[in-house]
Amino acid sequence: MFTAEKMIILTYSSFAYAALLFLLASGLSLIFGVMRIVNLAHAAFFLLSGYIALEFYNIIYGTVSLVPRLIQIVSWTILYFVWKAICQKLSGGKSALILFLIYIVAEIISISMWNFAIYENLFFVKIPVVAVDKLNIWMLIGALIFTITVISLAGFFVERVFLRQLGQDTIAQVLVTIGFAFILQDGSLYMWGGDNYFFNLPTILSGSFTIQGLTFETFRLFLFIVALVVALALYFCIERTRLGAIMRATVDDPEMARGIGINTNIVSMSIFAIGTSLAAIGGVVGASFLGVYPGLDFEILPYAFAVVIIGGMGSLGGALVGSIVVGLIENFATAFFPELNYFALFAPMAIILAIKPTGLFGKG
Repeated sequence: MFTAEKMIILTYSSFAYAALLFLLASGLSLIFGVMRIVNLAHAAFFLLSGYIALEFYNIIYGTVSLVPRLIQIVSWTILYFVWKAICQKLSGGKSALILFLIYIVAEIISISMWNFAIYENLFFVKIPVVAVDKLNIWMLIGALIFTITVISLAGFFVERVFLRQLGQDTIAQVLVTIGFAFILQDGSLYMWGGDNYFFNLPTILSGSFTIQGLTFETFRLFLFIVALVVALALYFCIERTRLGAIMRATVDDPEMARGIGINTNIVSMSIFAIGTSLAAIGGVVGASFLGVYPGLDFEILPYAFAVVIIGGMGSLGGALVGSIVVGLIENFATAFFPELNYFALFAPMAIILAIKPTGLFGKG
């Protein structure tokens, strides 16, 4: 029996879930709105952010060492510059093949002579981590700053090295981004294992508060506030700043933008990094809400796409409204008829697309 009190609590939970979806979907929508890239790796950055936050907590507590990860970063950096040097002599495809053959030979020699696996010890270092039992608000803020920095740099790299070379080839973009989704997912599984990790909330956020006899979890309110702050910051940046004007000019007429001196490549790279950093925020705060486990990215990706499809690709307001719609439908459908929750979500999406193919706030 669903009473009015239960309906209110369910609505409260729906808005908290909608806030998390907005953090993920806003970056996805922003990347498409500026770059016209359907980034299927976006949820993988969300998952990777949770694991990076987990490792950050373990490093702070001293349960793991930072040295192996520094070795991994140096190894990948050297590999990148070696690849760039080979590319100056040969085409990209031939240089990648030569680099791969060099790696195979080096791996065989190192294992046979020194029992040293280059793959495991230099490029994909396994670091055993443990679930975080104690967490305070300052560690959460530190994890946010650290993870946003790492994921933004990863976004810079992916856009600069891979996506920029594809131009507006949509099929190639889809294939490359879904390839990165599998790489990031399997890499995370290899390095951190298949365990499900749940973080205890900071003490200040782990409690609850009561209004008119109804009890509400504090952390869900925190999620909503974070999403609201991000939405206002994005709106102010896009609509009220010179950077936002440059972004809008790049979206509306990239050729004209280049003609007046705007470096559209830098704009696109920055937008991709901002989009991935939004996924990073969602991944860090969502780790205390959903946990971190292999497959989380593919579980949440359909909901993120439902948000941007309902709201309209490239629309910040659409992402906000779409998140609320999807959050409400998902929670109420799960509560009332869980066996049909996917139908309850995607049937309205199909109806909206039939009436307005660009979504509620999308541009034609």
